[in-house]
Order: sequence, then structure tokens, then C-alpha cells
Amino acid sequence: MRCPGQDTRFWKPDAIFEVKCPGCGQAVEFFKDESSRRCKQCGYKIINPWLDFGCASWCRYASQCLANMDSGEAQKGDLLKSRVALAMKSYFQKDFKRIGHATKVARYAEQIARNSGGTNLAVVLSAAWLHDIGIKEAERKYNSQEARYQEIEGPPIARQILAEVGADQALIEEVADIVGHHHHPRAEESANFKAVYDADLIANLEEEQGSRETAKDRQQIAAIIDRMALTESGRELARSLLLGEDSMIKGEEAIHES
Repeated sequence: MRCPGQDTRFWKPDAIFEVKCPGCGQAVEFFKDESSRRCKQCGYKIINPWLDFGCASWCRYASQCLANMDSGEAQKGDLLKSRVALAMKSYFQKDFKRIGHATKVARYAEQIARNSGGTNLAVVLSAAWLHDIGIKEAERKYNSQEARYQEIEGPPIARQILAEVGADQALIEEVADIVGHHHHPRAEESANFKAVYDADLIANLEEEQGSRETAKDRQQIAAIIDRMALTESGRELARSLLLGEDSMIKGEEAIHES
């Protein structure tokens, strides 16, 4: 039996939609049941931002559905990254602001990781998707979004999500550690942590620029980037996105091969 949610006979007009490619800005058409597509313009692999397997928690056909998804993914790592992204979106439900932030952090973290040495993309992207996963519990328990509360509440939720999507224990523990101090770098940090930290820094600065109350001038932004970024590739990406410099262009061909 075919899943009713994926059966085209039950689809509505919004089942086919367009997503802007993060690599080149080209519109890419998606069917709602596709996990990913490659941009025909630049080759960037785009994860479907609206794919939702939340029905798997109650549907009696879920095991068949997810088994089919397993066979359709060429790489186990790609499947894990897709499942973590879907689990994060299911957790935040209609909180599109936080989903959008995590999506940007994951995109930037991948670019930084691919232009840095010693990174594991499965760890980097899992941590990027889940870095703020503790915020709902922080608000519920402490009535606060403060980083220290997110870092307390995030790791147990991250561990549970990663276990449910089939991550191995070593990856679970490294991601939980990153989530547990993602705003507070230690004296010595892994390349995986640094990629996520810099990506979050860039996304936060970018979002601040959208508000009149928090917007900063170019000199302030440059000073923050120089002072806080932990990687050279993160620094270059930040300058490219926030200051209009083109130093990351040379690495885009490698990024688009993801």
C-alpha cells in the first residue's frame, strides 16, 4: 500500500513548489515527497525544506516507508543528514523562524567545513541542525532563551533525536558535546565545533542586520568577525556575505559538489 501522504491522488496545489538555490539563487522545483534535488544551474544539492515524516510516529506503514527511503539514498551519510534535518523540522513544527535559522547555520557550516581541514560533515551538519534544539525547553523551564539554558537542555534532546535516526554512539556524543557549549568555545576545539560556531556567528550577524535596533555598521561587523571567528574559511565566508567581499567564490565549485 502506498502512503496516502505521498500518493499524488491526494495532493493539493502546494504539493509542487519552488525553492531558491543557496548556491546561485536559481529557482528549483520540488515535489513534496522528494528528499533532495540538485540545482541544474550550479549543481548544489538542496534538501527539501518542507519534507516531513512526522507521520512516522503513528502510521502503521512507517517502517515500510522509511525502509524505502533507506534504499533510495545513495550514501548512508546523506541519509543521516537528511533525517536529522527532518527531525529538527518536525520538533520545531511551525516555528519557521528557528527552522530558517538552523537551515542557514547548516548551509554555512557545510561551506566552512568543505573549505577547512579535519572536519566530519556528518558531525558538522548534525550539530548545525540541532545546535538550538534546547531552546523550547529553556523557554518552558526557565522562561528564557539564554544560551546557558539552551546548552543545558539541548544535549539530551539531541541524543534522543540522533539515536532515533540511527546515528552511531561516537557521533551522538560529539554532537551532544557541541550542542552543550555551542555559544562558548573552549581553549582547544575540534574543527567540527569551529565550523558550527562560525556558521552560527554568521547567521546571527546576518539576522541582526535585518533589524534596525541591532544593525551594525561595516566597521563593527568587521571587528566582530576578526575577533570571534575561529576559522579562516568562516572569516572569509562572513566577509563575503556581510561585507560584500568575494574571497569565498574560489571555493564554490567544491561546495556545489556536495
